[in-house]
Amino acid sequence: MIRLFVALKIPSEIKRNLLHYCKNLVDQKINLKWESHDKIHLTLKFIGEVDEVIKDEIRESLSFINEYHPFEFRITKFDFFYRDNEPKILWVGLETDERIYKLVYDLNQTLSRFSVPVENRKFKPHLTLLRLKRNPGIEFVKNFREFSLNKMNFISNEAALIKSELIKSGAVYTEIQKYNLK
Repeated sequence: MIRLFVALKIPSEIKRNLLHYCKNLVDQKINLKWESHDKIHLTLKFIGEVDEVIKDEIRESLSFINEYHPFEFRITKFDFFYRDNEPKILWVGLETDERIYKLVYDLNQTLSRFSVPVENRKFKPHLTLLRLKRNPGIEFVKNFREFSLNKMNFISNEAALIKSELIKSGAVYTEIQKYNLK
């Protein structure tokens, strides 16, 4: 079995700037494991575990992504996803045009042919920056929620089918196929 997802790539400068802001907003004494620069991406569709024999068929079925035009994004704000009323993931929100929802819909429809479940929740464009093992406290959350990001816009012109291998130290990502947006 192989674990896969489809993502839009984020320009390096944007990732560097975001991590710089984040690290300046926290007490450096707190031991945090930020997402590494090379792992920050916009997940469009988490495929999950599939039989490795259909990997190439999936890769080829996603070639329609090449027909999409690049996406312009605006970074909006920092926020958190919660589990059991505790912040577990720090993310930054993204705004773009409605075409992103069409792409996500097309991915769901295409991948459903491989018995990949269709995601019924509304797609929320965001970049995961930090996974929290324990509650960092009210001040930590407040620092991010109240921080006003400088205007940050970027264009994403590449998507990828990515393999995710879970190991003890975290996930290791390997690009299987790159799709250039025209």
